[in-house]
Amino acid sequence: MTNIPLVRPFFDQDELIEVKSVLDSGWVSQGPKVKEFESKIAKYLQVPYAIAVTNCTAALHLSLLSLGINKNDEVLVADYTYPATGHSVVYCGAAPRFVDVDINSYNINPNLIQKKITRKTKAIIPVHTFGQPADMTPIMEIAQDHDLKVIEDAACAFGAKYNNKFAGTIGDIGCYSFHARKGITTGEGGMVVTTDKEIADTVRQLSVFGIQSAWDREKSTFSVPVFTDIGFNYKMSDITAAIGVAQLSKLERIIKRKQQLAKYWDEHLTNINTIQPPTVSKNGTHIYQSYVAMIDRHINRNRLIDILKEKGIQTQIGTYSSCIQPVYKSKDKCPISEDIFNRALALPLYYTLTENDIDNMINILKVELRGLYGNM
Repeated sequence: MTNIPLVRPFFDQDELIEVKSVLDSGWVSQGPKVKEFESKIAKYLQVPYAIAVTNCTAALHLSLLSLGINKNDEVLVADYTYPATGHSVVYCGAAPRFVDVDINSYNINPNLIQKKITRKTKAIIPVHTFGQPADMTPIMEIAQDHDLKVIEDAACAFGAKYNNKFAGTIGDIGCYSFHARKGITTGEGGMVVTTDKEIADTVRQLSVFGIQSAWDREKSTFSVPVFTDIGFNYKMSDITAAIGVAQLSKLERIIKRKQQLAKYWDEHLTNINTIQPPTVSKNGTHIYQSYVAMIDRHINRNRLIDILKEKGIQTQIGTYSSCIQPVYKSKDKCPISEDIFNRALALPLYYTLTENDIDNMINILKVELRGLYGNM
């Protein structure tokens, strides 16, 4: 019996050394290591401002708040996404309006954005699904034409590029995740990036309770803290940042290996007519946070997940169709997203996975897919 997890983070001595240095320093909350991590992220992405936070949900929430999004506003959100995206809009008291996606890329369909825009619309949140960049050129054109802000949910796409520009650095604000399933991980963690100083200052202040003296690093003399906003405790710790610094040094190696493994999956899945490999857009680089294929409509995807688990292979759904989740009480209709939600299958993909592992899984998939299809 095989035993292959869906994902396995790649750690070595580098993380241990970085964390030990923080523990030895005695400064384990937000401090110099967070600043170092932010600086390295900003340099890598070629942006002036990067603010580390607890997770990508916090990053999205703070980004919306920094733009003044409130209870009278609507925000257009790619429907096929983890509910954290829609939740962040609701946290602000605003209403998410869900936009259907493209069947091939799983990303927001720019052709469907225009008709969802109303006088209440203030922003668009495209999601770079599973590490594949959304089609940002038409999205930015629509945003400019309607005076809308663009917040890129790049939770899965740290290191991915669209037309040679990093996903997350094209809109007004980019939000990243360092969750355990992401390309590089700090366990939990997130980052907000922007080229706008006012947005950056607002995000940073709101991430530390709205306390002015905690974020004003220019002051050289003591001053009593002043709370100017209802902020949040969204700051990252130095322990978390230490892991991030070590992980960042491995990023390109991890991306390259996962792309190689994804290509291997592609080549072997094309021989099975009941499962379709993910499509890669021509104008972007896919970093494969997850490898998500599509199962034939005649096959019970959930049953397949159970069967593969019995065989020692961990798989999962891709992500969610947001508009059908009861929490939103949404009237939006996104049939493509719902179809993907019902048929998508995330297969194991991680740095230490081997081609031999994939060969074994392919053989099992062939047998089990044939059995499920034959029982219809």
